[in-house]
Amino acid sequence: MPFYRLVPGSLDFPSPHLAGPDGLLAIGGDFRPERMIAAYSQGIFPWMVYSGEPVWFSPDPRMVLEPKKLHMPRSLAKLVRRGDYQVRVDTAFADVMKQCSLVKRPGQRGSWITRRYMEGLNELHAAGMAHSIEAWQGDELVGGLYGLAIGQVFFGESMFALRPDASKVAFVTFMRELALHGVELVDCQQETDHLKRFGAEPWPRARFLAALATAVVKPGRVGRWAIEGGPWDGHVAGWPFEGGANADGDTSSE
Repeated sequence: MPFYRLVPGSLDFPSPHLAGPDGLLAIGGDFRPERMIAAYSQGIFPWMVYSGEPVWFSPDPRMVLEPKKLHMPRSLAKLVRRGDYQVRVDTAFADVMKQCSLVKRPGQRGSWITRRYMEGLNELHAAGMAHSIEAWQGDELVGGLYGLAIGQVFFGESMFALRPDASKVAFVTFMRELALHGVELVDCQQETDHLKRFGAEPWPRARFLAALATAVVKPGRVGRWAIEGGPWDGHVAGWPFEGGANADGDTSSE
């Protein structure tokens, strides 16, 4: 499958519309913050490393979740209400990335979350543009996810769980936070049944890129984040957006 080689020293990428059927677009470059921002803003992300070089993708379709349309399964709503996990943001970014790098994933040898990748993401975190969402039990980090925020888009990268459903609790709590702050799109990258359960949908790449171009230039939050919406009891009737957080079709607060 043909792909493009990035010009050394340049931040330019080929058009994501030129990506192949599997999303493969280009190879080369690095993980410095300027390149990562340029890539994600155009709907491109690194997904593997080949011979020490990043490999860049822009799949079609693209899995996208609109936070205001979050769907929360009834069983998960009950778990949120039970309060087994405390959700925090941006208190253990490096630890979340490290745990994500250790997850064994079907069909993958090793991890794309390399030392150089983590160095670049840590720089973005220090700049207030990359964030971790963490599930804690007492003083133990037991699940979470991380990603980048540009404008009114959050680009989800990876998640892990050391306890049952810990990352799911972190995810839905964070989606509520994003919705409260007007974030329009969550880029989930790849289509999975797991993401479909939360209301994510596969968008044609053209549709995603058009929406992305508008959303990334809007003002967004930069800096360290926190759960500003307050503790959530998981009652879907308290979801402040019409049509969202619908737990298996039931909007009651049982």
